[in-house]
Amino acid sequence: MSQLDFLAEEITKRYGTVKRARGVFLYTAKGVRLTDMYEEGGRAILGWGGGSAFTQLKNVLSRGITGSFNTDFMPRVGKAIGELLNSKRKAYIFHSKEEAVNVAQAFFDKQWKLWKPWAAESIVWRDIACVIVEPPLPWVGDITILAVKDGVTEPDSLKGVRIAAPVAAAVARSVYDMLAAVQVREEKHWFLYDTVLTKYWTRKGPYLYPKVSKENYNDFILHCLDQELVISPFYDVPSIVPFGVDRGVFTKLKNRSFLCQSSEIH
Repeated sequence: MSQLDFLAEEITKRYGTVKRARGVFLYTAKGVRLTDMYEEGGRAILGWGGGSAFTQLKNVLSRGITGSFNTDFMPRVGKAIGELLNSKRKAYIFHSKEEAVNVAQAFFDKQWKLWKPWAAESIVWRDIACVIVEPPLPWVGDITILAVKDGVTEPDSLKGVRIAAPVAAAVARSVYDMLAAVQVREEKHWFLYDTVLTKYWTRKGPYLYPKVSKENYNDFILHCLDQELVISPFYDVPSIVPFGVDRGVFTKLKNRSFLCQSSEIH
């Protein structure tokens, strides 16, 4: 059983299926609201509603241009990525992060990085030859963008995949939404919850790295789930501070300590 299957089945056991997702909350068949701290590994970091990106998807879909022909929307992805990285870029689309990383490693050696909003390290993104960007779209699969800086020599064999115009429009819009969020969200929005969260995680920006040992991590997932919190099912993928929530969503976790053998948790 995969870790995603494990998490999904444990949610269903306790609360029934998820009937609706909005913002950072999941609403279940048993009428329980769960706070999502996994956020699809960051794909839902701007929330589950999709906002203007979902509106773009619906508007372009209504035109019926869902075939493999050229439209005006794919170039918008490259333009949006260029604004995000403050440099002119050519965008290649892949169906998974793994594919994009393999291509970057093969063609660009060490001249590539994975873009991460609110990363702790200071990186001048416009100077990086190749940047991999995962757009914040939790409802279109694992589309990943490999953005090559203008002027960098590209091998002839470097090819991406086509995506339908409605999806391209949504991807471009989501990148602009992320650009706007990066300029607004900051430390003051995340440290509010430190009194509870830093007992169990080391926080870097909005990202939460577990202090619980790897051996105890599945038990910790279940403990958090019992407190109506959905955390990352993967030990090496950080959970995320849910943006803008009331501190009351962490009351149960505060009042019900996780007991394990890890000496790091007190």
